[in-house]
Amino acid sequence: MSRKAAVVALTALAPISWGSTYFVTTEFLPPDRPLFTGLMRALPAGLLLLALTRKLPQGAWWGKAAVLGALNIGAFFPLLFLAAYRLPGGVAAVVGSVGPLFVVGLAALFLGDKPTAKSLITAIAAAFGVSLVVLKAGAALDTLGVVAGLLSALSMSAGVVFTKRWGRPEGVGALALTGWQLTAGGLIILPIAFLIEGAPPALTGTNLAGYAYLAFGNTAISYFLWFRGIERLSASSATLLGPLSPLTAAIIGWAALGQALGPVQIAGMVIAFGATLAGQLSPRAPKAPEAPRAVQVSQPGSFSSTEKNAQEVSMDLEVSGVRR
Repeated sequence: MSRKAAVVALTALAPISWGSTYFVTTEFLPPDRPLFTGLMRALPAGLLLLALTRKLPQGAWWGKAAVLGALNIGAFFPLLFLAAYRLPGGVAAVVGSVGPLFVVGLAALFLGDKPTAKSLITAIAAAFGVSLVVLKAGAALDTLGVVAGLLSALSMSAGVVFTKRWGRPEGVGALALTGWQLTAGGLIILPIAFLIEGAPPALTGTNLAGYAYLAFGNTAISYFLWFRGIERLSASSATLLGPLSPLTAAIIGWAALGQALGPVQIAGMVIAFGATLAGQLSPRAPKAPEAPRAVQVSQPGSFSSTEKNAQEVSMDLEVSGVRR
């Protein structure tokens, strides 16, 4: 396996893990507490990573960490949950799948990455494939839900681009940077959750197990792999792994919840997965022209290599004739 393939495979584990969020939320967590769930995903994970790395931002990175935490976590989670509650799940997933298109535009604006036909086609194909998998006939649209879904996709896409643009400070690992963002995002969600949803609900052992999985496996580890992958991949390549999340959710729904997967859904999976793979292929570099062979010019009084070879052969024949 090449180095890039290994990076892609590890980064892909993040959206695959996020695809389990719906199942864990519906089967393990208390209902109707999306903001509290977002808070429990982000803040405990961020505080744990801060305790492990023992590094805090310095100088301008206090502001950068706050901006990245808001884009990737603090704004993204509430907008995502608002869209999920205002729209049918399939519509919310389709609205969110336009993220790669946002990344193409933002990368051109802030990273100087010129949009290519390949990046546009793969982004559109991925969104189309996801729509075939999750969109149901007669799905209702809600204006506020659609706007929230688009803004959540824009927030996450901007987070990807600015994570790529700013990198991380010298001497700071990806684990510490992940901790900064999760903590900042969790602190942003904290007052919103208490203002809108009130005091935390009473939690059962099942609830605690679900929150533990979301905080540490689904968030701390997954976001570490995600931010690490963004550093090593192009912005468009990283974001085109995003469709793996709704595809994973559909497979879990089929395997664990008995949800149907027909020919249309399977075709959509093939299209979306194919677009994801195509987004990871590097453009073929043009073949360099062969350098012209140098012509050796003999100096006066010297022999060229050809002349030397001919002379050596002649001498061998003469010696050979004497010996006979």
